[in-house]
Parts: sequence; C-alpha cells; structure tokens
Amino acid sequence: MRIIVGVTGASGVEMSYYLVRALKNIEGCEVHLIMTAGAKKTWELECDIPLEDLISLADVVHEDKNLAAAISSGSYVTDGMIIMPCSMKTLAGITAGYAENLMVRAADVCMKEGRKVVLVPREMPFSRLHLRNLKEAAELGCVIVPPMLTFYNGPKTLEDQINHIVGKVLMQFGITHDKFVPWTGADE
Repeated sequence: MRIIVGVTGASGVEMSYYLVRALKNIEGCEVHLIMTAGAKKTWELECDIPLEDLISLADVVHEDKNLAAAISSGSYVTDGMIIMPCSMKTLAGITAGYAENLMVRAADVCMKEGRKVVLVPREMPFSRLHLRNLKEAAELGCVIVPPMLTFYNGPKTLEDQINHIVGKVLMQFGITHDKFVPWTGADE
C-alpha cells in the first residue's frame, strides 16, 4: 500500500502525526509526505511534537514546490491521498483544478486516476464559499471527513478524539485503526 499524506497550514497539524504513525504500523505501507510552508509554520506555533518526529515517520518526503516529484504523475501508482488538515486554500485549489503546487497536483492526479482522496477540512465556521467548495469536492469524488468531536466512544483526552478522526479517515481505505473505538450499539 502506498498513501500520500498532505499537511497544509490549517489549524490541527498535530493530527497528521497520529495519522502517519498509524499508517506506519501497517505492514508494507509506504507513506509519501507533503507539507506546505504554512503547515511547517503552523506546526511551530501549535505543536509540542518536534517536526522531525513527523518527517522521520515518512518513507518519502516531497517538497511542495517540486512539481516533478514521482507522485505528480498518474503513472506512479498510489492507493490515494489524505490531506489532514486541509486548508480552505488547498480545498479551493483542488476544486478549481489549480495545481500550482505538489499538494494540489497530487490530489488532482489521484482524482483523475480514480484513486481515493480524503480531505479533513479545518475551518470554523464554514462560509458559504467553503461549503460550496466542500460540496464541489464531494461531487468530484473526494471524501470529506471533518474532524468533529465525538462523544459516544467515551473519549477522555484530545488524543482519544484525534485517534477517532484518524480511525474514520483510515476506514476510507479499508484500514482498521487499533486506537479507534467504534459504536457497538445500545440495549433498548
């Protein structure tokens, strides 16, 4: 399995660390990481985890400006892409097909090749423009997994909430996350 993970400058960059760590626990999973300049700045502002810890988990790290990277071509086969968190700027680029950087180009390639693209949008509240772009992305085949708080699984920490979101994202690729606590039903 080969997955592209994109990290944009939206708030919530720490979620990407949990995502990549979960992917690396899967036997044979190759992770290609792209971080925007904004993601690196947001990481510095929001996250106590050293950026090197995220980077060291990836099998391949691509510069966002490198439009000649392997993942910029449909002939380089991947299983799809996860952008977590996904900024509204990146979302707009995806829906407009404006592939000015590797992040949007890789998403564009996955979409044209019929590969899964999962977007984890981080903005609150959503404007009408954001909602229009999310609707457009969904109509273009992207899966939208907003990082919503969950209570039915009894979370006690922020890490529990993040692991739930990671689990929901990985379900889109048929992957079961060992830290995901699913709903199991209730007695009447």
